[in-house]
Amino acid sequence: MKHLLTILLFATCASAATVDGIAIHFTVTGNGPKTVILVPGWTCDETSWSEQVPALAAHYRAVTLDLPGHGKTALPADGNFSMDLFARAVEAVRAEIGAERVVLAGHSMGTPVIVQYARLYPRHVSALVFVDGLMSQGGRKAPGPSFLGEEGHQARENMVRRMFTPATTGELRAKIEHMMLAPSDSAATGAIRTLYDPAIWKNDVLSMPILGLYADKSGLGDRAYMKDHFPHMEYHEIPGTDHFLMLEKPADFNRLLIEFLDRQKF
Repeated sequence: MKHLLTILLFATCASAATVDGIAIHFTVTGNGPKTVILVPGWTCDETSWSEQVPALAAHYRAVTLDLPGHGKTALPADGNFSMDLFARAVEAVRAEIGAERVVLAGHSMGTPVIVQYARLYPRHVSALVFVDGLMSQGGRKAPGPSFLGEEGHQARENMVRRMFTPATTGELRAKIEHMMLAPSDSAATGAIRTLYDPAIWKNDVLSMPILGLYADKSGLGDRAYMKDHFPHMEYHEIPGTDHFLMLEKPADFNRLLIEFLDRQKF
């Protein structure tokens, strides 16, 4: 407890980072010389990483953020979302905290966000961590689903509730449902449609070190695609987990994450 309280003393909230006039909410915890930026997924916020921040902050500077339209970060003024917007929001935070090179972790939709970031700002990337994240187009076609209106909102609720295993505790289910249903239906629709933009699904190869941490028998773990496009990727599935593996089995997750980070050169 004393160690945790010491870490929390170094936690600071800030919103000086802006993109297209949007103040990006982010939190910095720890004061280590190496920085890890944790990017949440679709309709999620920085609390997705609540079980990782204390473990990371013991040796690293852990940075969590809310993407535009998510958590405490406002919607784009024009209502338009794009993967470039999300990547530029991450860059605004990196520039604000003055970290020259970082490791970026992205959960779910956060994976294509950090992949797009690596394309736009390769000089700032030491390594990437995919957390049960989308890596390929997988047959998605524009414009993507709508969660507007009563039926759309119900479809969104159903989608969220399919992300659990029978072992997911009621407390964790409630936390995730509350978090994922908090953004507006328009934000949920605009954000998910970024995944259906064919411009972001490229056949390029990313040569930096990548850690893949995936759910048990994850349908997103396309090993053949990984081998062709991420030649230096280390892949793990954590038994007994589903999409929110970092919250379901944080001890196993954190051990694999920190072992990977300790091997990287920032």
